[in-house]
Amino acid sequence: MSTKLTLKKIVVIGPESTGKSTLCGYLADYYNTLWCPEFARAYLLENGTSYTVDDLITIAKGQLDAVQKHVEALQLQIDQTEILKPLIIDTDMYVMKVWSEYVFGNCPTFILDEINKQQFDLYLLCKPDIPWVKDELREYPDEKPRQELFQIYKDILINQQTPWVEISGSFEARNQKAVAAIDAVLAR
Repeated sequence: MSTKLTLKKIVVIGPESTGKSTLCGYLADYYNTLWCPEFARAYLLENGTSYTVDDLITIAKGQLDAVQKHVEALQLQIDQTEILKPLIIDTDMYVMKVWSEYVFGNCPTFILDEINKQQFDLYLLCKPDIPWVKDELREYPDEKPRQELFQIYKDILINQQTPWVEISGSFEARNQKAVAAIDAVLAR
């Protein structure tokens, strides 16, 4: 009788324009697995870039729903193939908390409550040591906010229980560091 394999959930976080989506795509290809994109991107592209705290709650709920759907789909694959794979997740409720506090000065209780329910196996924190790239949704081209946000994320990760790794350097170095960290989680 075989033991049921449970997928490992890997979350990629960090300030905007730090290579999170690029890293997620690479990791999904590398591990031949699913990647849960950041729900906020699709939401803001559809609804516009002016947003309120209520929009952030809607985005948080959308992110949670998307993650749950990806968890269910990947767990089904794992059950059928008996091959362990990580789920790569772009963004979690810590990102929603930081975003809300940075823009609005507070965080809705809903997001704080959801943080307490989160269960992940590894965080990859992307450092803002690559050039900022403009797109229609990015808000912070200056170095100061990028560094401030990175430090906020780092402080959060230091003060929680899930293992985490700082991802920095060239795209190749980032990829290698992320793969090594995920391989260690998969080997547990």
